[in-house]
Amino acid sequence: MKLDTNNHSVFSLHYHLVMYIKYRRKVINDSISDRLKDIFVDIAPNYGVELLEWNHDIDHVHLLFKAKPNTEISKLLNAYKSASSRRIKNEFPSIRKHLWKEYFWSKSYCLVTTGGAPLEVVKQYIENQGK
Repeated sequence: MKLDTNNHSVFSLHYHLVMYIKYRRKVINDSISDRLKDIFVDIAPNYGVELLEWNHDIDHVHLLFKAKPNTEISKLLNAYKSASSRRIKNEFPSIRKHLWKEYFWSKSYCLVTTGGAPLEVVKQYIENQGK
């Protein structure tokens, strides 16, 4: 089969992203996780990104998403972290007392491509987080 190398839209990269709450504060429950996921789903199309899997633990979230090779991941993450931090603190005001200086996300995150592992294995790993 010959691939059309001029049409870059047929190619996608898959990423596993882990984002942490500042100082690993234990603030993520199911409601907050659901809202964080909704915010990501709202923002993702602006960057040509599609969420494939989401899960959380009490101090971090796991995402599996696909993006085009030319996607500026750092811009996506900056936009997401800024919007989600602001919205979560407004919609769940009690969370503020658990944060340090009202910082929600840590500057640190783990982002890896999933080219070496079958997507179903990565999805299952993410599904089993927090259990």
